[in-house]
Amino acid sequence: MGCAANAINYIDRANLAVAVPSIRHELGISAAVMGAILGAFFWSYAAMQMPFGWLADRIGARLALAGAVLWWSVSTMLTATARNVGTLTGFRLLLGIGEAGAYPSGAKVNANWFPRTERAIAASIFDSGSRIGAALSLPLVAWLIGSFSWRVSFAVTGLLGIVWTVFWLVIYRDPENHPSVTPEELARLQAERRIDPTGPKVPWSSLFSYRTVWGMMIGFFCLNFVIYFFITWFPTYLMQARGFSLAQLGTLGLLPGLVSIPCGWLGGFTSDALYRRGWSLTAARKTCLVGGMLMSSVITFSVFAPNAYVALAFFALAYGSLAFTAASIWSLPGDVAPTPAHVASLGGIQNFAANIAGIVTSTFTGVMLTITSGSFVVPLTVAGGFCLLGAGVYMFVIKEVAPLPARVPSATA
Repeated sequence: MGCAANAINYIDRANLAVAVPSIRHELGISAAVMGAILGAFFWSYAAMQMPFGWLADRIGARLALAGAVLWWSVSTMLTATARNVGTLTGFRLLLGIGEAGAYPSGAKVNANWFPRTERAIAASIFDSGSRIGAALSLPLVAWLIGSFSWRVSFAVTGLLGIVWTVFWLVIYRDPENHPSVTPEELARLQAERRIDPTGPKVPWSSLFSYRTVWGMMIGFFCLNFVIYFFITWFPTYLMQARGFSLAQLGTLGLLPGLVSIPCGWLGGFTSDALYRRGWSLTAARKTCLVGGMLMSSVITFSVFAPNAYVALAFFALAYGSLAFTAASIWSLPGDVAPTPAHVASLGGIQNFAANIAGIVTSTFTGVMLTITSGSFVVPLTVAGGFCLLGAGVYMFVIKEVAPLPARVPSATA
């Protein structure tokens, strides 16, 4: 269910990227303005990460995620009624508010149901929904636009989330309320989560005093700077720089997204397997974090590739490496949270910083295309640089992957 929610999440946010040529033609929007509209989503999405993380820790993932999916699905359907830049921007802002609840709630579900030895693979399955959704959005939205219109595509994709919400509320329960969980199983899960009602209280604001948390924020920013190129400008790159038709976009354009799905699972499996085989949690997680970020820097080579097929190969390797890394990224909130009541909050905090990158990537790329008359050389070169920077952050800023000491705001771990 979590993977499906994330898939719908990314279909609903990526459908605008696929519809960009049609919307620009109908509404007469320039590349720079379109970049700002694509970036509008990330303003509200980033701003609501921390409030949603706080909320999910208090009301639980079941209600938090249901409310989030319902909100963003209605916002997606409303986008079909947009008539100008103002309304299109407004609906994208509303979409960002709702979608902000997905990952913090997912981190909460992951920590509630899975021990550290299985947490990365569970996170990779949940996170793979983003790649599945991004991949499905290309053929699905391209077909809806080609067969009907871009407005119909938003109405149809928005309906998916409303159907999902009904099933989620019927099916999902936390371990404490799930009828199939035995008292022994529940005790083991609670011990893994270090539930201690008499333990020290950690103020939410003190989370920003930990060095590890800042490393999580900066490292994820670097990864998402590249991820959001795929979500926002990648379809335009294929059509504008490589001459893809809408039909080719829905077929060959799927390759990087399809490759990233098993790569994400491989990243989760590898991280957990290394830990089970006796590696420290720090070594297991950081090996995958650093290695994946280093490999993803090959995205820069795509812009210099002699043909579209070689470029797609570099894109596929880069996207697969980012997915490999993301599995360990989304295990970190459960791995390092000082108490179980801070897991979703940490997920929201790191995702807040990561999605500032969405604003930067979409807007920066639009501006560079305007300045350079449509060249992608600068955006893709900068993307490779951020991959290398992210590897350095995970290597040197995060010293240890372990529960943060539950102490007052003076913490510097």
